[in-house]
Amino acid sequence: MSATANGGHDRRRDDDGVPNACSGATPGVIERASMSGPLSGLKVLELAGIGPGPYACMLLADLGADVLRLERGDIDAKDSFTWDLLARSRPSVAVDLKSEAGHQLVLRLSEQADVLIEGFRPGVAERLGVGPEDVASRNPRLVYGRMTGYGQDGPLAKRAGHDINYIAISGALWPIGRTGERPVPPLNLVGDFGGGAMFLLLGVLAAVFHARQTGEGQVVDAAMVDGSASLMTMTHAFSNLGYWIEERGSNMLDSGAPFYEVYETSDHRYVAVGAIEPQFYAELLRGLEIDASSVPAQLDRETWPATKERFAAVFAAKTRDEWEAVFAGTDACVTPVLSPREAASHPINVARAVFDVDGIVQPNPAPRFSKTPGSIGTPPGLAGSGTRVGLSRWGVDAADFEAFRVSGAFGPPAN
Repeated sequence: MSATANGGHDRRRDDDGVPNACSGATPGVIERASMSGPLSGLKVLELAGIGPGPYACMLLADLGADVLRLERGDIDAKDSFTWDLLARSRPSVAVDLKSEAGHQLVLRLSEQADVLIEGFRPGVAERLGVGPEDVASRNPRLVYGRMTGYGQDGPLAKRAGHDINYIAISGALWPIGRTGERPVPPLNLVGDFGGGAMFLLLGVLAAVFHARQTGEGQVVDAAMVDGSASLMTMTHAFSNLGYWIEERGSNMLDSGAPFYEVYETSDHRYVAVGAIEPQFYAELLRGLEIDASSVPAQLDRETWPATKERFAAVFAAKTRDEWEAVFAGTDACVTPVLSPREAASHPINVARAVFDVDGIVQPNPAPRFSKTPGSIGTPPGLAGSGTRVGLSRWGVDAADFEAFRVSGAFGPPAN
């Protein structure tokens, strides 16, 4: 789980917000460089962090953006691979932001960048000399994306936190869970990646569109509290109508309804049921071999618990795969619940190449484009291993590279 700017006393992050290199060779990865995609031509500087910022930059790079991941590292690091798939598709460039030469290197690179993304605590980038005003003085068209948990201002702005804290404050955690039980953290999908990275991307790309029309860059303040609160818009709509009960496990989408639930099968696996519409519910009943006249009205909340027990008993009589076969080709909205590893080899996902399984398992880029498809570029490299190739691609020649090296821009120069 990630900690972001206003927050995170993560062991991989120093007080200045600069992440340490986390490495570990990943065998079997085949390098496939690609600069094609719908974002080809977009140039992005990433002041590397953990969690939503890197995920957003991975998506940008997968879709063709030229992203430089700037982090503390070793310019002589071997051309090996790390475990961190969020660092794929872009070179890792060693930069010591504590040094004058390091932040001057970032400012020089910012002159040709469209976007800069950082996830430090509020005030850290300014203290390091690479804040919004610093880069705007070099490039007024640059879009400055800031990823935090609680936002750039407010009473919690400089407090530490993680996904679970941000979605707790936004109201997104409360409804997730079953009747009479505690809220269940939904991994770090709702805060870090849904409410964080996706809203950061939306803001950054919208600001780039504006900058290309007007020549004016701006700051994008993407906070996970804000984004995860926005994800709850439909729930608030239901609540405003009086249709959403503020009690976990009592509503249509929170495991309250028998037709939107997970059921255990005879082999102790699970199937997911999402038969909301009446015609889909009718197909569900047919597959379960239940006479529709023997069950109460679908939307009768008072009878949901009893109907759920009845469904559970029926599902417990067959294996998960048997139920998958029963509902194959129907619109009953019944699917097997797959583990992440099972998902990679399921026929449906294989047919659409949802995952790349060439040496290691990882999701392929999404969404899909008919004319400018994205693709996984280079595998994630050791911190600093892409310094030379990355900076060369951004116009730093051999003489300038050596000058930056001697001045300590990449870290203390070797003796």
